[in-house]
Amino acid sequence: MKIFLDTANIEQIRNGMKLGLVDGVTTNPTLISKENAKFEERIVEICEAVKGPVSAEVIATDFDNMLSQARELASLNEHVVVKIPMTPDGIRAVKALSEEGIKTNVTLIFSSLQGLLAAKAGATYVSPFVGRLDDVGNDGMQLVAELNEIFGNYGFATEIIVASVRHPRHVLQAAMIGADIATIPYEVLLRLFNHPLTDNGLRRFQNDWQEYERKQRS
Repeated sequence: MKIFLDTANIEQIRNGMKLGLVDGVTTNPTLISKENAKFEERIVEICEAVKGPVSAEVIATDFDNMLSQARELASLNEHVVVKIPMTPDGIRAVKALSEEGIKTNVTLIFSSLQGLLAAKAGATYVSPFVGRLDDVGNDGMQLVAELNEIFGNYGFATEIIVASVRHPRHVLQAAMIGADIATIPYEVLLRLFNHPLTDNGLRRFQNDWQEYERKQRS
């Protein structure tokens, strides 16, 4: 399973890249606004750091303006993937953009039928928001499982990006289901390394080595 970072913080992205685990980035205007960065400049900066898929979202909600903005975003860097909302105009735009060879990520997916429509339109990626579904009492990972089965049934090339990830268990469940990608906040990525038995074991090894050295000096 590929791991994307869901952030616009360039320091977090560079740190993630140093780990050798990050395959791409998803971002949006809200995340970029928190960084006090210019939108286009930050997208290019992220693309240059990652050298992999970087999802950048359109602001428009109507077909014509989504197409125009998508083309502008795609022209910024070869690694840009245009995020398009799951609406009728959005799906029309995805169909047109896919025919132009522009990669798309259909965002705000909350049902398997929405994901099916996006895949039929030629979306490169779909982003089911598992955390937000969990928040309203639904099972977000069940949606991922349904999409994985549907795409397998019909041989869709569309990849599933598990989004709105809140904790390491979401990442584990995504991997067990067979999702293509999980896009996760930087702090969740760091938490994937943690286990109390690992910490205790390392502490014990260090204490044992210090005791060994003490005995050698005595």
